[in-house]
Amino acid sequence: MVDWKEAPAPDTGVIEELARKAIAGLPPEFAGPAAQVVLRIEELASDEFLDELDIDDPLELTGLYDGVPMTEKSSSDPQHFPDTVWLFRRAILDEWAARGDVTLGALVAHVVIHEFAHHFGWSDEDIATIDKWWE
Repeated sequence: MVDWKEAPAPDTGVIEELARKAIAGLPPEFAGPAAQVVLRIEELASDEFLDELDIDDPLELTGLYDGVPMTEKSSSDPQHFPDTVWLFRRAILDEWAARGDVTLGALVAHVVIHEFAHHFGWSDEDIATIDKWWE
């Protein structure tokens, strides 16, 4: 067991490791394409993201998909930036602490799956088959 009196808060490397584990755990038909999406871990969402989403408190945004969903892509449309899944460490840790009833790995996996749901164009039913959080 971790002695939290002596241990630092999980850093961005820990969040990334948990996120990559969640991506690798996706069903095979999604894990490969998901590995092609850029994964970025930041402390908090940028003011630009917050303004775009009309969010005042950066601790309310744990993750964000920035890209064109696969269901809307066309091979003839140029793509000027890579699809990216953003995870925001401090917001994730804040939610984890507030909940107190889930592991950090389970919460990160939930956020990752939610963001990849946007990328793949999944319905709520699709998400529920992959992320048991919804049960």
